[in-house]
Amino acid sequence: MTRLVAIADRTSLLSLKLLAALNMLFFILFFAIAFLLAGKAHAEAPVCTGSDILTELQESDPAALARIETEARDTLNGQGLLWKLEKPGQKPSWLYGTMHVTDPRVTVLEPAAQKAFDGSHTLVIETTDVLDQQAMVAGLMKQPELMMFTDATTLPSLLSAEEAKIVNAALEARGIPPASVTKMKPWMLSAMVALPACELARKSGGAPVLDILLAQQAKAAGKQVKGLESAADQLSAMASLPIEFHIKGLVETLKLGNRMNDVIETMVVLYQRGDTGMFWPLFRNALPSSAGDETSYAAFEEAMVTTRNKTMVERAGPLVGPGDAFMAVGALHLPGPDGLVELFRKAGYTVTVADR
Repeated sequence: MTRLVAIADRTSLLSLKLLAALNMLFFILFFAIAFLLAGKAHAEAPVCTGSDILTELQESDPAALARIETEARDTLNGQGLLWKLEKPGQKPSWLYGTMHVTDPRVTVLEPAAQKAFDGSHTLVIETTDVLDQQAMVAGLMKQPELMMFTDATTLPSLLSAEEAKIVNAALEARGIPPASVTKMKPWMLSAMVALPACELARKSGGAPVLDILLAQQAKAAGKQVKGLESAADQLSAMASLPIEFHIKGLVETLKLGNRMNDVIETMVVLYQRGDTGMFWPLFRNALPSSAGDETSYAAFEEAMVTTRNKTMVERAGPLVGPGDAFMAVGALHLPGPDGLVELFRKAGYTVTVADR
C-alpha cells in the first residue's frame, strides 16, 4: 500500500514520466557514460527488485489503467517490435525496437527478430560511438560544453537550498562526493544516478546492452555496422532543452530513489509484450495535468523523439534502401504519427509488422 500511495504522489510520477522518456530515448549514450564513471563492479551483483506499475494500477485504480490501455490501443503502430521494410525490386530490410539495458529478458532476440538479424548483411544502430568508449569520450572532449559547465556556472549555483540538500544527500548515499560533480551538466549527472544498482552492476561487470550486443555479434559474423548519429548529436539534442528542465529532472530522479527499479521493471514488461504504444500513455496519464509540465515534455518529445526520428529516416535511407539491413533503435522511436514506422511509409516503403 505504501508503494501505491507513493506512485500516486505527483512528484514521484513526474519522475517516472521523465525517467521513462530519458531512459528509453537516451539510453545508448547515457548508459555508456555511466559505465565509464561507475568504477569497479561489486563482487556479487544485487538482485533487481522492481515491481510492475501496471499490476499495481490494476489493483489500485483499474479505471485509470483502462484509460491508459485505450489510449495505447489508439496509438498508431503501437504494437510490435519487428517491422519489415520493403520496396519493389529490393530485398527487404528490417526495423527493430530495442531497449538499451542488460536485462536478459531483453538481450535475447525473439525468434522472428533473430532470423531477420541473422539474414542481414548490415546492422544499423543509433550510434556506433559507444563501441569504442575511449574514442567516444575523446571526441566529446572536443565539445566539453556538452558535458561540463565551461564558464563560472556550477551545479550548486542552479539549485535552491532544498534542492541542494536533496542532491547532496542522494549523491553521498551513492558514494559520489558532491564536490566532485559541481561542474557537471545536470543531464550527465542524471545519467550516472538513474541506473538501478542491479543494472549498473551488470554493466560494470561487462554485460552489454542489447544494441552493443547486436553490434558485437554482427562484427563477429562479418556484417557491416553503421550508425545514424554521433554521441555529440545526442548530447546536443539534450543540451537544446532548457537548463531548468534538466535541473528539475535531476532532483526528481534522485528523489525517486529505489523506485527506479519499478520504472525499469515496468518498461521491460511492456517491451516483452511489444506494447511500444503504451509507454507514453502510461506516464502521461499517470501525471496530473499541468500546463507547465505539458510544455516541458512537449519540448522534450520534439527534441529527443520527433526531430531525431526525421534525421534517422533520412540517414537510414542509403543503408536500408538496398535491402538486407537490420536497423535497431530504441523502441519508443517506432510508434505514433511521427514515429519511424510511419515516416518510413511516407518515404515510400511498405512497412508491415513482422512479429505479431
